[in-house]
Amino acid sequence: MALVLVLLGPALVARASVTNIYILDVPDYGWFYECMGTAAGNLMGYWDRHGLPDFYTGTVNGGVAPLNTTGANEAIAAMWASQGHLDDYYTAFEDTGPDPYTSAGRTEHGPDCIGDFIGMDQFKWQNLRNECRGNIDGFCFVSWDPSGDKRVNHLPDPTAAEPDVDVQTGLRAWSRWRGYDADVFTQLTDFNPNKPPGKGFTFADLQAEINAGYPVLLFLQSFNQLSQTVGSAENVNPEIHAMLAYGYYIGSPVPIPYVRYRTSWASGDNKMQRWYVGSWEGGMPLRGVIGFHPIPRIRRCSLDQGDLTLSWDGPASDVFDATLRTTNRVHGYVVEMSASCSPTAFQSVSGVILTNCYTLTNCPSPAYLRLKLVRP
Repeated sequence: MALVLVLLGPALVARASVTNIYILDVPDYGWFYECMGTAAGNLMGYWDRHGLPDFYTGTVNGGVAPLNTTGANEAIAAMWASQGHLDDYYTAFEDTGPDPYTSAGRTEHGPDCIGDFIGMDQFKWQNLRNECRGNIDGFCFVSWDPSGDKRVNHLPDPTAAEPDVDVQTGLRAWSRWRGYDADVFTQLTDFNPNKPPGKGFTFADLQAEINAGYPVLLFLQSFNQLSQTVGSAENVNPEIHAMLAYGYYIGSPVPIPYVRYRTSWASGDNKMQRWYVGSWEGGMPLRGVIGFHPIPRIRRCSLDQGDLTLSWDGPASDVFDATLRTTNRVHGYVVEMSASCSPTAFQSVSGVILTNCYTLTNCPSPAYLRLKLVRP
């Protein structure tokens, strides 16, 4: 928390100011067919705008994910719910009937949107980690480690009543379909009562993610409702909601921690909620979080008269401190080189680069190069 010096007569008095940190340029899309799809759309739309341009390559906004879903921008929703997805899986919100493609006796389309990969709306699993069955229309499922530990790049265990796809595995698979890779984690919150004391994702963990330029998905669900009955369908997905955290706020003089987030209902820039066990949006608490860290990808390597030029896609976040009125680029890159592949002995050949291109003059041969993501 920053300190502001206030002059009072002959003395200087230190007064604590608020801490108000957030990631710039995060989309705020309106709800379209599913809250997790919309929240994931905000997330992937952000990364499309900030260093990974192949996450969205459609016709909206000249092929760059827009910041909102107003007017013609509404078509960005196909990124998480394509027409094929809707035709094959969606009938009406909370519909518990068979997926339309099975009722029609046709083959389902090949996955082409986020919703396809995360299992959204696909009512095909009878046992989701012994919690419920699903996913009914408008719903999805997240797999958590009940110990409260972080679950990174989880691979489902078909012998342990796990689905072969959930939000975490689906986001990683979708990233790979778009030509990238990512590290994805899930973790129950530290105030979740259904995990051991002293475990879970803390507000300090959220601060670290935001400070490092990574928006975080928020998964809302009643701690004690793992399933519900909808009409005559028993033990189906419970009520859920999903949002995207992109900043935090700590008040003054009482340092109460708040989270800045996109509601998935296009609610604007000033939605904040205290980091606590009570209800957030929709009358539901925050069960856990989903972290997403895209991995840089070298896109081009060219040699011209001994000069080697590399270009790449990779995270490029700007974090704004509203108290100090400063903006910091929090992702940088260092090019490293080794003269041998076995064994390797990589050493830096560049300083910290804040762009996505670097030219190494008089490149030796042989040379093996790699890209390292760093904090500037």
